[in-house]
Amino acid sequence: MERFQGGDGAHGFFGPPARALGRLVGPRVKWVVVALGLAASAAVFALAGAGEVAPGATTLPASAESVRAAAVQATLPASEVQPLFVVLSRDGRLAEADRSAAAAALLRALDAVRAQGALPTGGGGAAAPDGLAVQVSDDGTTALTVVPLRSDLDDDATGRAVDAVRVAVRRGVPQGLDVAVTGGPVFTTDIGKVFDGADVTLLAATAGVVALLLLITYRSPWLWLVPLGVVGLGDQVASRATDALSRVTDVSADGAVKGIVSVLVFGAGTNYALLVIARYREELRLVDDRHDAMRRALESAAPAVLASSSTVVLALLGLGLARDTFVTSLGYSGALGIAIALAFALLLLPATLVLFGRNLFWPFVPRVGQPDPSRTGLWRRVGERVTRRPAAVVAGGVVVLAALTAGGVGIAVAQTPTEQFLQRPESVAGQEQLARAFPAGSSQPTLVVAPVAAAGEVQRALPDVDSVSSVRRAGADDRSVAFDVVLGAQPGSDAAFTAVRALRDAVHPVGGLVGGSDAELLDTSTTADRDRALLLPLVLGIVLVVLLLLLRSVVAAVLLVATVVATFVASTGASWFAFDHLLGYPPLADSTPLLAFLFLVALGVDYNIFLTTRAREEASGGADARSSIVTALAVTGGVITSAGILLAAVFAVLGVLPLVQLAQIGVIVGFGVLLDTLVVRSLIVPARVSLLGERFWWPSHPRRP
Repeated sequence: MERFQGGDGAHGFFGPPARALGRLVGPRVKWVVVALGLAASAAVFALAGAGEVAPGATTLPASAESVRAAAVQATLPASEVQPLFVVLSRDGRLAEADRSAAAAALLRALDAVRAQGALPTGGGGAAAPDGLAVQVSDDGTTALTVVPLRSDLDDDATGRAVDAVRVAVRRGVPQGLDVAVTGGPVFTTDIGKVFDGADVTLLAATAGVVALLLLITYRSPWLWLVPLGVVGLGDQVASRATDALSRVTDVSADGAVKGIVSVLVFGAGTNYALLVIARYREELRLVDDRHDAMRRALESAAPAVLASSSTVVLALLGLGLARDTFVTSLGYSGALGIAIALAFALLLLPATLVLFGRNLFWPFVPRVGQPDPSRTGLWRRVGERVTRRPAAVVAGGVVVLAALTAGGVGIAVAQTPTEQFLQRPESVAGQEQLARAFPAGSSQPTLVVAPVAAAGEVQRALPDVDSVSSVRRAGADDRSVAFDVVLGAQPGSDAAFTAVRALRDAVHPVGGLVGGSDAELLDTSTTADRDRALLLPLVLGIVLVVLLLLLRSVVAAVLLVATVVATFVASTGASWFAFDHLLGYPPLADSTPLLAFLFLVALGVDYNIFLTTRAREEASGGADARSSIVTALAVTGGVITSAGILLAAVFAVLGVLPLVQLAQIGVIVGFGVLLDTLVVRSLIVPARVSLLGERFWWPSHPRRP
């Protein structure tokens, strides 16, 4: 049985590159492609080297006020010191022995920092605020000591100093006295420890999930090894390429960026592999020569893969317009990773598959003349039932999406540093105890810098601002003066943000700047709002343009974009309901909605592309709109469902990293992919196509040249 080959008429803009790819799987050229692919991979491994990670760097742009304030502070004589806070507490009031233990702990901590070479010059007599070596809270439950640390240390040296202090302050502590070390450097250390060995853990979990699902999908003892091996090699090449990119650009190759890129490469690469293998198996039932079968499979499947990957790559590159440096790093690294995954899926994978022949599919070896079971299977029956009553299916689908969307009522986007860990580290416990016993901002004072000429005026004005508990000079030179302002408001709260805005209103007229952790959080929120306003429509525009180039139908492109947006909104609503009412998670991080939107829209549209390109191919052979979408659902339903489940599982693997933001992104995207795969793509889209009929292809039509 000969199947219609759509060619350019079915695939348009992406047809010529697909035909070029089909010429790379011949009897001789396949060996060249495999050899060159392995040689190029080896070269990347040999030359890439380690990536560059900015130690403790903010993700804010240099233009943010908090960043400019920190830059001024760095020029002041006192800028070489960053504090560690040692918090000692009991359920009841501290005894005199506890206060003595706190003073001894301070001396041991200073000795430990000195032994690490991390004590600032003249830091031996460092004292806590108000000149006290040990400060006790008004309720008598908590003692606070401050240990000075050099601010010019890299992450490794800071981590060693923090660990040394943690060990030192616990020696000889009376029974029942709780000890915690906190402060900015400690948060940085704890975040770094989150990613210690995380790359190995994440890779093992991801590879395990992919291997299991591929084994279930193919029911073959060895077929699954080929796509897993090719995609796994592509993931490692992408990781090394990201390291190389970070050395020549401002892109940061930190653990969060590389973890998400690994998930993208595995998820997208395996999806592309599933589609290619499915079309290859289909062609093996039609032609005897495996090279010819792979050529035909690539000419049919590659346009959809190229279109979907182009969507993701262009959307990720669009993140380069963001001001959040984490988002831009993820955008450029992710685009590079997807491009590498595409190359491995369309170049190395097809050539490797034809090396082994059709027996690679044993025990279910496709033979010429065998009927295609997908054309009469489950998804054929689903398509026929959906298109028999399309209006009812669309109405039901809209009700489901609306109900899920309602779960997002009251959604909050304002995650503080103490809320970013799934498992509460010591730095967070210490900060919480400090906030209960002392003014909330004691360990994270707000920074105010002003010109020397206005120093007196600023110092008199600051105490009059609501929520300000204390003001202390923190360094000066002949141009600028810095003040540490302790706020009574909880760090990261709306009250703290209100206080920062009031401080800025007070010091801006004289050229002052306000920085510190609360100001950084406020600037981060403002930056995220700007990035979302710019990038959400940009991503939608990119997806729309790619769909127009592929399908040459305004109606189809707009409809598919609307479905992925509806999927994102519904998934976010359902996920927030789970976060808020079931899991007890904190609010979303500022960049989470943007990243979840990007991944879900750019990756979720893949399945609609796979479905509708096949429908267009069938329509170009003479089928009407209803028949073409039913056939497309029948032959792609199995592979797309497998791909969707696999992609959702891969994103769920982000939960192995104990950061709340990554877990939230994994849940939103994973649930959204399942929703798109099982409800939107399987039910709503076929029903809408059936309702629209031939108007779905307007203004062009697949049967018209």
